[in-house]
Amino acid sequence: MSNISVDLTGQVAAVTGAGNGIGKACALALASSGAQIALLDISASAMEQTQQEIADLGGSSTAYVCDVSKVAEIKQSYAAIAQNYGNLDIAVNSAGVNVQQRGEDVTEEAWDKVLGINAKGSFFCCQAAGRIMMQQKKGKIINIGSAMSVVGYVKRSAYCASKGAVAQFTKVLAGEWASYNITVNTVCPTFIYTPFTEPMFRDQEFKEDVERRILLHRIGDVDDVTGTVLYLASSAADFVTGSMVMVDGGWTAW
Repeated sequence: MSNISVDLTGQVAAVTGAGNGIGKACALALASSGAQIALLDISASAMEQTQQEIADLGGSSTAYVCDVSKVAEIKQSYAAIAQNYGNLDIAVNSAGVNVQQRGEDVTEEAWDKVLGINAKGSFFCCQAAGRIMMQQKKGKIINIGSAMSVVGYVKRSAYCASKGAVAQFTKVLAGEWASYNITVNTVCPTFIYTPFTEPMFRDQEFKEDVERRILLHRIGDVDDVTGTVLYLASSAADFVTGSMVMVDGGWTAW
């Protein structure tokens, strides 16, 4: 759990990919700061565990089964959120996926899956959240991009394309929605230890290559990401919009 302390009491936050990994960590961090959490994930069982952990923190949450690659499900989920809570203050778009293939081996199916969840899904979740926030004339949208929003890496053609898209449409939405007092930013982590990435690090050569590229020479932890998310969700970041916040241990700086 992040040791960053902000007060989000009374605010409502929607988090996609909330069943696992960075999304789950963000949901727990926001809940520990006092926000009520709307969880969105394709897995109902994964969200049950997140809900239990939020309850253990003394927080409250609701769960919405949602495949973010399907716009109809996004619209349905956010309509339910608006009806249940009456407002939406924070939206964190963390749902993501990767299919590791070299460029010459990328399949149409893999391309569509990665872009459908990471780029299309994040955009239309922004749209759904943004429409609610435009009515209330305030809100904070935080997209989870990647260090690979700006650099390439082997076996990640589709992934890099999808995360680059997230960083770019974030800038557009920040400009279009600034007059509504909505901030839109991208958090760009490097490799982070999660249940999905840990199997990758069993390959010692891969792990050593990643650690060599990160100036701080360690794999990131979810708390490295949640601290930045809490900052962007708080009033401390009211004047920050259209930004890419690199949480990459210096990978992209050198």
